[in-house]
Amino acid sequence: MILITGATGTVGHHVLELLSTDPLRREPLRAISRQPDRISVAGVDAVAADLDDPPTLAAATEGVRAVFLATAPGPTIPDHDLALITAAVRAGVTKIVKLSAIGTTPESDQPDLGSHAPAGWHAPGERALAGADTLRWVSLRPASFASNALSWADDIRAGRPVINTTGNGAMPVIDPADIAAVAVRALLDDRLDGTALTLTGPAPISVPEQVAVLADLLGRRIPVTDLTSEESRRHYLDQGWPTAVAEEIVGSQLAVREGRHARPTAAVAEVLGRPGADFAGWAARNRSAFTG
Repeated sequence: MILITGATGTVGHHVLELLSTDPLRREPLRAISRQPDRISVAGVDAVAADLDDPPTLAAATEGVRAVFLATAPGPTIPDHDLALITAAVRAGVTKIVKLSAIGTTPESDQPDLGSHAPAGWHAPGERALAGADTLRWVSLRPASFASNALSWADDIRAGRPVINTTGNGAMPVIDPADIAAVAVRALLDDRLDGTALTLTGPAPISVPEQVAVLADLLGRRIPVTDLTSEESRRHYLDQGWPTAVAEEIVGSQLAVREGRHARPTAAVAEVLGRPGADFAGWAARNRSAFTG
């Protein structure tokens, strides 16, 4: 059996849909969620489970061979990763494919390296996988999702400016469906075992450039408001984020401002045998989100 966590999330729902129709799959599927009624893929065993509740994880991992591990963004990632990995090892799971983040290494959460979220949040889980003698593993380290642009949809529809917190820094943003396609190959094919793959789109693109793509698609001007790092910090605090989390987010955005994650990789094309989607392709398929 294959278990999908985060089954209603940005990547997880694609993983579940792709696995449900993949001709190479020979195992049943189980998906866990706090709201299992939201899982509507036919033939999937939808189970109520909570990463903060070990007994439900023990039940969810029983009889499972492989797990797609995706935990909700934020500082709870280390605890949730470790809870699922612990339950999986106890249940005899033999493979975990973890959704991590670009820039993560096993040492990413060490303070003297000056690293920032989300890489530091994912490092404990990656170390736990590498240190589990009974597990085969694959770590997927994607760049920012193209779908993060959906957070601008309300402002774009209302004619308000898009808030830009990364200046002219560019990143090769990736379509979540491409991340999911790589995850499915990793779950079904052992040739990727023991690898950490940095997954990107085909070309770097800044926030102003993404907005320009959307403006062209919609046929109208979309204004952009640039924030400094300090203004970004205040912006997240005003939205209710805890101070420590706001500072971690701004720190990770600084890496984008400085171009530290601007270089695309060939991993998506190498695994899938085709190039990944660019931002324009993702935007064209999701145009209705900005016009509804």
